[in-house]
Amino acid sequence: MVLNNAILAFVGLAGGLAVGSGFVAFLTVLDLIPRLTVMSRTKRFVYLYEYALILGAIFSTWVDFRGWVGFLPVISTVPLGLIGGCFIGLLAAALTEVLNVLPILAKRIRFQGYILYLLMAMVFGKVAGSLFQWLVLSSH
Repeated sequence: MVLNNAILAFVGLAGGLAVGSGFVAFLTVLDLIPRLTVMSRTKRFVYLYEYALILGAIFSTWVDFRGWVGFLPVISTVPLGLIGGCFIGLLAAALTEVLNVLPILAKRIRFQGYILYLLMAMVFGKVAGSLFQWLVLSSH
């Protein structure tokens, strides 16, 4: 039982570190916050963007741990859908730029000849993680 809890804690911590570092890398590599401030002409409020991002991540993690469920009126789906669509559009545009980052990363770590293996490792890791979540974690 103790070993099982230790393994679960390790997997949870490793997953959190992977997602957190990926999120930070995503924001850093794509300069997402500075770009948003330039586009919205609010450079002087860049610290507010950063605080909103940090507080939003902490709050959503806390809500997820508490298992809260929100009930909203049906009419609220329209603005929430528009906001979600904007987020997905921004994310998709940013992810297309990530593909431009991989050759630069491979060159810096002297991995040019193995970029296909890097991409395949990313794909197989995503597939293995998804299968693990679907087959093992959702069966409870």
